[in-house]
Amino acid sequence: MARAKDKTRFFRWFRALPLLVLAVAFIACATLSATPTTFVAQTFYPVKYPDAINESAARHGVDPMLVAAVAKCESCWNADAQSGAGAVGVMQVMPSTAEELAELGVVDGSAFDPAALDDPATNIEYGCAYLGVLQGELSDDDEVICAYNAGLAAVQGWLESGGSVGDNVPFSETKYYLERVKQAYEGYRRSYPDGF
Repeated sequence: MARAKDKTRFFRWFRALPLLVLAVAFIACATLSATPTTFVAQTFYPVKYPDAINESAARHGVDPMLVAAVAKCESCWNADAQSGAGAVGVMQVMPSTAEELAELGVVDGSAFDPAALDDPATNIEYGCAYLGVLQGELSDDDEVICAYNAGLAAVQGWLESGGSVGDNVPFSETKYYLERVKQAYEGYRRSYPDGF
């Protein structure tokens, strides 16, 4: 009889253990998501080159959190990243875009050589300048983010049919990119409320 009671107690405890583990995991996840810690911020939303981001973003009137989100999604902060299309560096800037921005005087080409896109500070300068130009041509962040991925002309074409850019994006890659950058942007805003 004592053996049967012990067996019953064991099975009761054994059934309660998974529920206890789930409750502890839920509380831990809720706490981490509600109050971002330095560990969470550095793990999920790292920032490299904060001085270059802040300086270039200020120069071109761009939100540093958006710059960080774009860099995270474009290259995951890899200064040596190169795309099949020819985009280079942290913010995946096309060399032709950098040359055009320098020729137009949007970026001081003598201070930031458009041929040096493998340099993170130079790459961030051109990425911020391009974001600034897009902001001047478009009306909201969603449009700017899509244009950074698909090009200004493409986004302007989508907007001609009316509605918001989110409703008119025909490229699944750009739709996914928009979602990723917006998610990263919110993560950076929550993780660094006082800036980098």
